[in-house]
Amino acid sequence: MSSRFRKSREPSGIDISPLIDMVFILLIFFMVSTTFVKDMDLDINRPSAQTAQQSSTKAIRVYIDNQGNTYLDGQPVRVWGIQSRLRDMLAAAGNPGVLVVTDSEVPSGRLVEVVDQCRLAGAEDVGVATEQEAGSGV
Repeated sequence: MSSRFRKSREPSGIDISPLIDMVFILLIFFMVSTTFVKDMDLDINRPSAQTAQQSSTKAIRVYIDNQGNTYLDGQPVRVWGIQSRLRDMLAAAGNPGVLVVTDSEVPSGRLVEVVDQCRLAGAEDVGVATEQEAGSGV
């Protein structure tokens, strides 16, 4: 017999290397394309509203807890410091909206002061989170 017609004694099987590569590529794609919403662990009772709408997940969140303390990007910040820090964040993020997450017990004066600082920073779309809009829990 010629060498051309010899039968191979190697076991034939399916090479799954390309399949594993494809799974890893899909995993990386979904990890990168998924957006995550960062909520702080504050005990906040959100106010309710009849005309609430769902906000963008890309909105920058400013938190006001029931003692009136303000937080921006998870860090405590004074009201007078919101404008400068938020201006930098808006420029970096392409000017998305700002969502003020506040407790229902916060005085309206404090809420107006924070919203005013957000608008002075250049935010065009400033909203206040409610129970219906953001869910009952934080």
